[in-house]
Amino acid sequence: MSIKSIALVAATIAATASVASADSYFEFNERLDSSSTLDLGLVTAEGAGTVEIYDFSTGEIGKLLGTEMVNAGANADVRVNVGIRPSSDVIALLKVGGETVAERDYDVDR
Repeated sequence: MSIKSIALVAATIAATASVASADSYFEFNERLDSSSTLDLGLVTAEGAGTVEIYDFSTGEIGKLLGTEMVNAGANADVRVNVGIRPSSDVIALLKVGGETVAERDYDVDR
């Protein structure tokens, strides 16, 4: 296999990976009500996976607060039980196959 062929294959794989990740996202929403169950709305995932909610009070990912399973495709009204009302901002990570494919940080209304 020539160097050009290897480069073309590598570029194709990289482009495909970028397109696949673009298929996973959180609905546009930057604010959440402070509740023991956080309503994230629509979450679209490229494959079956999980949404993980973490404390984000310091601007860095902190303690895991809760998780929720999602299916491939559009998941309407995704709600994650976090146990107690968060007193600070949180970040949601969407993971498919153990890889983070989307994230969104939220301001929590207190």
